[in-house]
Amino acid sequence: MVVTNDPVTTDVFSLEVVYRLQTIGDWPTTASVGVSPSPYPYGYFGGGFFEPSAEYSTVDRIDYSNDTATASVRGPLSLARAFFTATGNGSYGYFGGGYATPPNVAYSRVDRIDYSNDTATASTKGPLSSARYLLTATGNSSYGYFGGGQSPSSTSTVDRINYSNDTATASVRGPLSAAKFGLAATGNADYGYFGGGAFPQFSIVYSRVNRIDYSNDTVTASSKGPLSLARYNLAATGNADYGYFGGGRDTLSTVDRIDYANDTATASPKGPLSLGRRQIGATGSSSYGYFGGGFPPESSLVDRIDYANDTATASPKGPLSLARVLNAAASPFANGLPQ
Repeated sequence: MVVTNDPVTTDVFSLEVVYRLQTIGDWPTTASVGVSPSPYPYGYFGGGFFEPSAEYSTVDRIDYSNDTATASVRGPLSLARAFFTATGNGSYGYFGGGYATPPNVAYSRVDRIDYSNDTATASTKGPLSSARYLLTATGNSSYGYFGGGQSPSSTSTVDRINYSNDTATASVRGPLSAAKFGLAATGNADYGYFGGGAFPQFSIVYSRVNRIDYSNDTVTASSKGPLSLARYNLAATGNADYGYFGGGRDTLSTVDRIDYANDTATASPKGPLSLGRRQIGATGSSSYGYFGGGFPPESSLVDRIDYANDTATASPKGPLSLARVLNAAASPFANGLPQ
């Protein structure tokens, strides 16, 4: 153990000393203490559907440092499908569930994209506990949570993928408070927020938001402040402080923001998407949210929400490589993941 008498490290009130060292260039930088940016500043949009071409396995990558360019095509999913969802951690993206027409089959399959080798075909990992579609997902650095969907009837089931053992079948955790499909999810390091959705056959449409407590994930998810309006087939993403739920039923452009520090309040409407649409995918970074694809008609549009100026209308950025709906998206920078 090294003992130091450095006044900067031994006296927490030495702000004047800190300022003096900074001005003479003798204060440590991020490079000198071994902190570096994430090596994968990207968002991945995969799969989807285009009538009459049926489902895609295509994966597009958005480069956050050059988001006006058309997204680049990377290694595909192992299976073409739509109606599915995705989440991930700092190293991998997990795309799970879904449906394909033909052969009119629902899937429990989970594909894993390796961000360090994203030109390869995604590898198949341990499946979900049951085949289902129109589900949603979020998670933290350790686990991914896949909730709701059709299986074939609506379900409240939440499956948890353990990233350290991702060849195993996902484990069933505490359910959502109601069975529903067409919902969306985002969250931060501690909680996952599942909002909107419908049940059954669209006869009931929800504004309800359920919160999963990752430290106690065997209990039923708790109800929190609702979205500003009931909707389904929406998408969500966010950072460590806020969750943004956009688009949905009746081709809405509405974007609602959940404040995690005050999550019992009704979500507040913010600047809208540039175009009303539903059946979209979303992911993002700590600074921006990207909402891609959607209907009607099938679109390659990507809208970017600036979290620092979220009352403005989202700005269109470089499009996806092809038009599609019911796609899914993941990023190592979303949901307050360490960067």
